[in-house]
Amino acid sequence: MRKTFQYRAIINNETKTNCFQWLETCRILYNLALNQRIGIYKQHGKSISRFTQQKQLPELKEEFPEFKAVNAQVLQGVIERLQKAFDAFFRRIKGKGEKAGFPRFKGKDRYDSFALKQNGYKIKGRYLYISNVGRFKLFLSRPIEGDIKTVTIRHTPAGKWFVCFSCDNVPTKEIPKAISEVGIDVGIKEFLVDSTGHSIANPKFFRQSEKIMRRRQRALARKGRGSHRRNKARILVAKSYERIVNQRKDFLHKVANFYIESYKTIYIEALNIKGMVKNRHLSKSIADASWGMFFELLSYKAEEAGRRVIKVNPHNTSQNCSRCGEKVTKKLSVRVHTCPFCGLILDRDHNAAINIKIRGHRVQALIPTKVSIA
Repeated sequence: MRKTFQYRAIINNETKTNCFQWLETCRILYNLALNQRIGIYKQHGKSISRFTQQKQLPELKEEFPEFKAVNAQVLQGVIERLQKAFDAFFRRIKGKGEKAGFPRFKGKDRYDSFALKQNGYKIKGRYLYISNVGRFKLFLSRPIEGDIKTVTIRHTPAGKWFVCFSCDNVPTKEIPKAISEVGIDVGIKEFLVDSTGHSIANPKFFRQSEKIMRRRQRALARKGRGSHRRNKARILVAKSYERIVNQRKDFLHKVANFYIESYKTIYIEALNIKGMVKNRHLSKSIADASWGMFFELLSYKAEEAGRRVIKVNPHNTSQNCSRCGEKVTKKLSVRVHTCPFCGLILDRDHNAAINIKIRGHRVQALIPTKVSIA
C-alpha cells in the first residue's frame, strides 16, 4: 500500500537559493517542452510523446549547461508532469459539462515543487540531504514508514517548505472491529447529522476568517506591483488561505476518522456538488463546508481500514418520511419533519440520514461492492 508522509522543513539561505534555482530551471523546461509540443502539432498535425522528449534531455544539457545542475530524474519528472496535464486536458474534452483547459505556460513563481526518485538524496536522523541543493531539517511529527519511492520538495505561497515522502509497503493500521452501520446527511447549518441522531456543528472556517482576509486583500491591492511591500502583503494573504485550508483538513480528517473507527458500513449521498455550487445564494457556504473533500477522505480511509462506503441517490431523502415512506413536501427553511400520515416528528436532517441508511441497505443487497450508487 502506498502512503504519503509530509513534513515541515527549515532550510538555510544557501539551500533556499539552490531550491529556487532548481524550481526556475524546471519551470523553463516545462515551458520549453510545452512550446515544442504546440509547435510540432501546428507543423505536422500530431504531437510528440513524453518518451521522445525525455530522450532529448541529454542533448538539451549539452546545448544549455545550466540544466546539468539539476538531477536527471527531476528533469524527467517535469516532462511527466506536462504529460499528466495533457492527459487531463483530453479527459476533460471527452467528458460532459467540463471545460477543456489547455495546458498553460508557467509564469514566474508558478512552479512550486520538484521530485526525486531512486537517487540524489539521503536521510540521516531528522535531516534530509539532497545533492547539489543542501540540507533540510525536518519536523518529524510521525515516523516515516515503508519503502521510500519518491521525495518531493514543495514551496508554498506563504513561503514555507515541505518535504513529502511517498512510500510503498506501509503497514496497515489496526483499528477496532465494528459491526454497526450509519447513514450520514451533510448540510450547511450542521456539518452532518447521522442516523443515530448525532450531529456535528459546521465550523465555517472561511466565514470566520472572511473579515481579516478582506482587509489583507485590500491592503495587497494598494501596494505597487513588484515592490517589497507588495510581496509582504501577498504572503499575509497566502497565510490566511493556508490557515483556512489547514483548519478545514484537520477538522475533516478527525470527523472521517471517527466514523471509520466506529462503523463498518457508512452510507452517504451521491451529491452533484458542482451543480449545487451554481446556486449563488448557497455557493460560498457549500464550498466552505467541503463535502466533496469529506467524502473523498471517507472513501480512501474506508478502503485502507477494510470498511465500506456506499453512495445512494439523494433524491427526496429530506422529503420522504423515514417511518412510513410517504412524501412530505417542505421548504429548505423548515427544519422539522412532521409527517401527517404516521405522526412522526423528527429533525429534518436526522430524518434524511435515516432515509439514506434505508436506501443504502437496498443498494448493498443488490450490488455488493465497496462503493456503489443507487
